[in-house]
Amino acid sequence: LQQLGVKPGSRIGIYGSNCPQWIVAMQACNGYSLICVPLYDTLGAGAVDFIIDHAEIDVIFVQDKKIKEILSANCKSAKRVKGLVAFTSGTSEEITSADQIGMKLYSWKDFLKMGKENPAQPCAPKPNDTCTIMYTSGTSGEPKGVMLSHESHAIYVKGVDLFMEQFDDKMTTDDVFLSFLPLAHILDRMIEEFFFHKGASVGYYHGDLNALRDDLMELKPTLLVGVPRVYEKIYEGILKALSELRPLRRLIFNALYNRKLANMKAGCTHKTASPFADMLAFRKVKARLGGRLRLLISGGAPLSNEIEEFLRVTSCAYFIQGYGLTETLGPSTVCYPDDMSLVGTVGVAATYTELRLEEVPEMGYNPLGTPSRGEICVRGNFFTGYYKNPELTNEVMADGWFHTGDIGEMNSDGILKVIDRKKNIFKLSQGEYVAVEYLEKVYVFPPTVEDVWVYGDSFRSMLVAVVNPHEENTMKWAESNGCKGSFAEICKSEGLKEHILKELQSVAAKNKLRGFEYVKGVILDPIPFDLERDLVT
Repeated sequence: LQQLGVKPGSRIGIYGSNCPQWIVAMQACNGYSLICVPLYDTLGAGAVDFIIDHAEIDVIFVQDKKIKEILSANCKSAKRVKGLVAFTSGTSEEITSADQIGMKLYSWKDFLKMGKENPAQPCAPKPNDTCTIMYTSGTSGEPKGVMLSHESHAIYVKGVDLFMEQFDDKMTTDDVFLSFLPLAHILDRMIEEFFFHKGASVGYYHGDLNALRDDLMELKPTLLVGVPRVYEKIYEGILKALSELRPLRRLIFNALYNRKLANMKAGCTHKTASPFADMLAFRKVKARLGGRLRLLISGGAPLSNEIEEFLRVTSCAYFIQGYGLTETLGPSTVCYPDDMSLVGTVGVAATYTELRLEEVPEMGYNPLGTPSRGEICVRGNFFTGYYKNPELTNEVMADGWFHTGDIGEMNSDGILKVIDRKKNIFKLSQGEYVAVEYLEKVYVFPPTVEDVWVYGDSFRSMLVAVVNPHEENTMKWAESNGCKGSFAEICKSEGLKEHILKELQSVAAKNKLRGFEYVKGVILDPIPFDLERDLVT
């Protein structure tokens, strides 16, 4: 990198799927006071071009299949880049295309060779130096760059160390983490930082989430971290396997499940609640997840109580939820293992983090009311601001407190539950405020729903939704209800529309949504929401 004229403080982009090269490039930035800038293409069309220009990136480490996107005519800011380093190597056509815009394209092997021939001493960063600029989606449509310091990374690692000291089960160098959430997101990155700190191992998935079970069986991880959709798929897979059992075996499974659940609610740990049930039934669930899992963590969105409870009982591992944002370096709150009273919550304030609720009068939330509800504000050694956007930084920071835009409910023990969203709200015609981001997280739970977009405006009194049905579960519904045709044809049927609307209303009731938050009409779209149609940012 220094041979390309890169100096301390220069911004270095990394663009591609999780892999060892990604981490090597990131640690090179850490060791030589360079600022790592992940490029995350699912932020929306033109996001990569915007980030390269906005962050003034000098060099980009890039996955081979992403090279053409950097060199495309749409990526106008690529002209400012001094060099591209492929995770393996580029094609001769790509090398020629790079040359034509004054950019050198290196293979990974050649770049390592250049470094060996021109050794340089590490340049240790100062605590308050920026470690990374991590871009997240912004309300204006343009991504916002979250600046995180080296000190904040170190405090996070130390905080997790202190938190883990409380428990009998200690982390060892034999622990293995399966990395599949994007490294451009804070959660996966911080977990990997902690694993490297402890001398444990990280394995990277093959790149296909649909084949995640094959990766689990191959790697046999001890830690799995996922968003709710990952656990929903695991849950659906287990239920499918159960449905194929003979009635007597299903009856035995349910009896063992209820016994272990009752014991865990009475205060037993998952290990001592029912070793007999684990041996007879639940070891097979554990085997489906690789056989060595010790801890499962869910974050990014609320997980249904039903799925959390099911996995706490059947996985033969600890299962916890947490809450945090890029600005807070991931978890601001975390649950305690084996505490069933925390099911459905995101736990208590994490180490080195303070938490409070602030009144939101326009939505009727009052921290001094019963229950205590308000906007979640957190304080700690977090982000230092939004890159080149002091106005936005000042909007979300007040007296050292970061205003998350999420609405929480806190009990007298300091246990937090995320219940709503303050940002991106609008009024219906009767004057009621609606936070659609929160509703979309609730309405995605039914098995026939793959994705959902909720819509309303101030000229109407009710909400509608565009639903992207889950293909496999929809075709099962069609078969059991005598509907024939292709997936696209089934999606046009009034019967399916009525069924999905009933499912949405059922999940609304289950989550105690208010009447005006109920979806009253749906449109079914068989084509997944995607970037190509500008439907996802």
